[in-house]
Amino acid sequence: MNKDVPGGSSGPAARPPTMADVARRAEVGKQTVSNALNKPELLRPETLARVKAAIEELGYRPHTAARSLRRRESRTIGFALERSVAGRSNAVNDRFLHALAAAAGYRLLVFSVDSREQEIERYDELLGEQAVDAFVLDRTATDDPRHRWLHDRSVPFAAFGRSWSDEDFGDWVDVDGAAGIEAATEHLVAAGHRKIGLLSWPAGSGTGDDRTQGWRRTMKRHGLPARGLTAATANRPDVARRAAGTLLDKGVTAIVAVSDALALGCYDALRERGQRPGADVAVTGFDDSPFAELLDPPLTSVEQPLEEAATECVRMLVERIADPRRPYEQRLLTPRLVVRDSSGPAAAGA
Repeated sequence: MNKDVPGGSSGPAARPPTMADVARRAEVGKQTVSNALNKPELLRPETLARVKAAIEELGYRPHTAARSLRRRESRTIGFALERSVAGRSNAVNDRFLHALAAAAGYRLLVFSVDSREQEIERYDELLGEQAVDAFVLDRTATDDPRHRWLHDRSVPFAAFGRSWSDEDFGDWVDVDGAAGIEAATEHLVAAGHRKIGLLSWPAGSGTGDDRTQGWRRTMKRHGLPARGLTAATANRPDVARRAAGTLLDKGVTAIVAVSDALALGCYDALRERGQRPGADVAVTGFDDSPFAELLDPPLTSVEQPLEEAATECVRMLVERIADPRRPYEQRLLTPRLVVRDSSGPAAAGA
């Protein structure tokens, strides 16, 4: 590749030449390059030859997937499914995937990955094979490298989840986790609880930090104590059980968990002490997983509007492909608290 093309080094991390690079080399507009690729009969022979020479010289690989989606010749979206920890199903991921499959009649190419790095490698392979047109991302994290990689290559994508970065580029739709946790905490306050603990993930998780802020805001609004009433743990019921125990040792009458998996840990911790969720200590979760209403007692949880999120992701993808220069769109959806028996009222005098 010519040395004056940005990203001229080889490998997945290098920026490949773009249509703009070809246009500059051939001394034409980008629309002329597009015509050379899609409607060569519109160009004069000498112009077409000049553009083709620039394409060959630069090694430009047109993103045929985006063109095919515009033409509706192919409607395939790539989606990476992260392997579940310890063989457990990720209920939210599964529900979103089913909703995505039903949105707008698009075909999905689902592939399994173990890490962000492996996911990016698969992106590169699938684009090279012209197997997909665009990608939907989920499980976004602080400074998520996938956003930058796709953005730099002008690959259409939409994310279910914020980028949690100072460089907030890309289209995304997310659920307002802070609002969901606020609703759960407000529900417990209305039930008479005054010492409400929070079971969250370690700091640094964008989603977890956002949900934590919802609890802090509600506690502050009601003038309730928050210092020392938080515990952080991995998103696994077995380790969450120990963290929940530290909150119970402090005499909390209710625990707000930022996921249903953490709420399960609260159930286990209470039963170890001969106590019952909802009767002795109230517990709420987040995600309204399929098992939530099957627990004993059924778990109060925050339901995410996953069908709407999936539909919005597809819509953003279509609009991005139709107008690559349009401003990035970000949208927060409001979740809904589903009240069940696990969030009973505080005992008299608690």
